[in-house]
Amino acid sequence: MLNSQIHRFLFKDHAIRGQHVHLGESWQKMIAERHYPIAVQKLLGELALVSVMIANNMKHNGKIILQIQGSGPVNLLLVEVSHDLKIRGLAKTKDAVEEEANLSELLGDGQILLTLENTQTNSHFQSYVPREADTVEECFAQFFEQSDQQLTRLFLASDENNAGGFILQKMPDHGGSSKEFDEDAWDRINHLSGTIKDEELTELDCETTLHRLFHEEVVELFTPREVVYECPQDREKIDRMLISLGEEEVRSILQEQGKIAIHNEICNFHIVYDADDVDALFKAEETLQ
Repeated sequence: MLNSQIHRFLFKDHAIRGQHVHLGESWQKMIAERHYPIAVQKLLGELALVSVMIANNMKHNGKIILQIQGSGPVNLLLVEVSHDLKIRGLAKTKDAVEEEANLSELLGDGQILLTLENTQTNSHFQSYVPREADTVEECFAQFFEQSDQQLTRLFLASDENNAGGFILQKMPDHGGSSKEFDEDAWDRINHLSGTIKDEELTELDCETTLHRLFHEEVVELFTPREVVYECPQDREKIDRMLISLGEEEVRSILQEQGKIAIHNEICNFHIVYDADDVDALFKAEETLQ
């Protein structure tokens, strides 16, 4: 199994940079036991890749959140990635999904909302990703071009085992280089990158991909960063939530339902409290007071 990593790379003779992402185990854990339709799985994988690319550029502690809510069959999609590249996410559907459904068919009028959270300043910034195209690749390529003011190409793919992709961006040429400026470099590299197949994106590691596409170019590859799926079963957090409801309310729910079942949707786990658990919870709370 390939590692879950993101690499930065640079074409040393040209003003072109990029990032390559591959998600293996982290992606498998995120979709485990979810049973997503193929089109939904593909959409979630593509957004997970983009999220990692954005998080890898963060200059502060915090996280990025990509969220979609709309009227289409996919009525909620959420991906979170922290500054240290810990990822989690989910998709929810309300209607049947066609296997080859495109972005508009999946989302209806749903908008892609990007949130950047800065935990150091306790602030956040939000912006919508324009949906002026019918693929995630094209939507985010346009978004990056507008936000970074750099020509951008984006390639994304995912299946039930892996997700992989890379981004290319043409940086401004400031002159002064001892090397002769190659005005055709962007077009040439752009053309070569367009020969990549989805199965190569998902199955090949970064070094193999870059060599296969750009073996005649001088590409500098930087140290990779690991991407880890993290979604702990934080029972203490749920304990605090129940305590905040108050003992009377919690015991009322317990009497009505026979148990209290909490489902964490984003992490896909259940925690069940019976009468003994509730007794212990509030006895411990009394001891602390």
